Amino acid sequence: MKHCILVKFKKDFDLKNELSNIKEIFDTITVQGVNFVEYITNCIDRENRYDLLIRIDMDKEALSKYDECENHHRWKEEYKDHIEKKAIFDYEI
Repeated sequence: MKHCILVKFKKDFDLKNELSNIKEIFDTITVQGVNFVEYITNCIDRENRYDLLIRIDMDKEALSKYDECENHHRWKEEYKDHIEKKAIFDYEI
């Protein structure tokens, strides 16, 4: 399953400076069944665009453990004040 987090940050947020910290948060997830994480940044600067897609490849059964893990809570706590909006989408291939 792919777990997608699509994020639009507030205007004053500097994604270039924060991306390495965001990657460190997600790349150190130790939940069994979370296989890898991909980061895709937007290449078009328009008001109606999102800034970052975090796509996590995980076993479907790992989602509840991921939701409870320290890294997930760290992401939410450290970046909640910088996020204008986000969307979550899960799919299977």
